Amino acid sequence: MQVYQIRIKLYMLTDVALNRIQSNLTAFIDKGFLENEELLQMHEENRFKNYCYDLPYPIEKDKIYKKGKIYTVTIRTIDPKLAKYFQEVCVNSYTDEVKGLTSEIRIIPKKVIDSLYTLTPVILKDDKGYWRKHMQLAEFENQLKANLIKKWNAFTGEKLSEDFCLYTLLEFLNETPVPMEYKSIKLLGDKIRLQIADNETAQKIAYMALGTGLLSMNSRGAGYVNYRWL
Repeated sequence: MQVYQIRIKLYMLTDVALNRIQSNLTAFIDKGFLENEELLQMHEENRFKNYCYDLPYPIEKDKIYKKGKIYTVTIRTIDPKLAKYFQEVCVNSYTDEVKGLTSEIRIIPKKVIDSLYTLTPVILKDDKGYWRKHMQLAEFENQLKANLIKKWNAFTGEKLSEDFCLYTLLEFLNETPVPMEYKSIKLLGDKIRLQIADNETAQKIAYMALGTGLLSMNSRGAGYVNYRWL
């Protein structure tokens, strides 16, 4: 497994507020799927999408991306077909808000990962709403780990043993829930940091997470993580 990182230069065609940019990026990324039958089928299926993306950089002080300025968005994936799509198709795509300009791609090297920390909130989808209102921390942790194992199994076709330590520390970086707008509603999530355990399974799962994100709605901009190496 390899994690592909694609950085795309975006030209803003209009002003966009920070709390709306993820919806705009999702529309920009999704648009090209309509032109590729295989990718469109993947996109419409109820399955792990195996990619994630961050917020465009730099973030303006007033939290408004400016018309006429250029920003950089980073997309990561473990799927080589998607990597090629993001590199070649997205740069020629545009919406009413953003236009792709150029792209560059690289493979993130495999080194010992010390920690992962989220740049966009992790979202635990549940019919009852925000997890803290009805769920104990232990269940949140179980779902966090189980989600990554399911992603690994689905992509590799393996059945990974669940008997391993994924992290030695889970730290919440937010004091109040972090909102994320999606389809005119606000979802509540969290910013977290994981100190990754020093074992082979934890390390390969953590590496995968760089390309898939944590928990749910990664293809909508949630759960994107950055890393620190030892």
